Amino acid sequence: MHTRRNFLGLLGGLAAAYPAGLLGAGGGFKPRHLLSSALYGGLPLSEVLPEVAGSGAAGLDIWCKPHGSQREDMDGMGVDAAAALFEKHRVRLVCSTRYGLGPFKLGEEMKILKRFGGELLVTGAHGPKNVAGAEARAAMKTFLEQLQPHADAAGALGLKIAIENHSNSLLSTPDSIRAWAELNRHPALGMAFAPHHLHESVGEMPGLIRDLGAANLPFFYLQEHGIGAKQKVEKSIELQQLPGYGSLDYGPILAALAGVGFHGWLEIFMHPTPRGIPVVEGGAAAVTAVVKKSRDHIDQLIAAGKL
Repeated sequence: MHTRRNFLGLLGGLAAAYPAGLLGAGGGFKPRHLLSSALYGGLPLSEVLPEVAGSGAAGLDIWCKPHGSQREDMDGMGVDAAAALFEKHRVRLVCSTRYGLGPFKLGEEMKILKRFGGELLVTGAHGPKNVAGAEARAAMKTFLEQLQPHADAAGALGLKIAIENHSNSLLSTPDSIRAWAELNRHPALGMAFAPHHLHESVGEMPGLIRDLGAANLPFFYLQEHGIGAKQKVEKSIELQQLPGYGSLDYGPILAALAGVGFHGWLEIFMHPTPRGIPVVEGGAAAVTAVVKKSRDHIDQLIAAGKL
């Protein structure tokens, strides 16, 4: 965890640390943030929506159980009542995260997300796990062929499917990510880039971002690997998954994103243990305060790097 002294030292050294070609002039990198409803656990949608603006986010990423219950809240109240609630709080539903549905059963969710003026559906891959080399390329080619009709359906509605590089899945290793970058050309398909699942390949992340390019990166998690995502530990350790609380240097990552002209969504994220509880106690406002601290950390890194 950063102390104030070494954190300020990190900020001071950013501009000198990154290649000039990755640094913009005048702070031109202004990424858009999404607020994940999963951070609020089982708090009702009516309590989460008022927090979106205060968190600095431009929209909501809605999650279902076991991580959050807000998607079930929508179903319980019905689409019209949910739409009215979003309108009341002037919140846009940008993304629906639906790992349980997988990449081939998103049809009905696409229609609902379109009703709310959304953009993204995040889910996992399908196929052999943890592949590398020629096997990764062959398996990715098959997966992308299988995804074609589903991507076509999403594109027809003006939506995009983002597949997360999740551990123990097809899209997980650096080789599989490079295969995705090489083979995917569908405008309605992209990656939900998750640094926490690449913790054994931290040094490769900037290069993978450059391989993928902006068109392949509609969504980027701001979360680092931490033991608190899978086992009960002190809250201070669990929170180390978040920017500004942990040790991951996001500077090179942000520089790479700026360098490719990233125009997707950033999402501050972590997993509590057990799943389904708010990331901190004290109600929705306490969760938002944690998110804002992480957002400030990212903003400071962008400013210090002159991205």
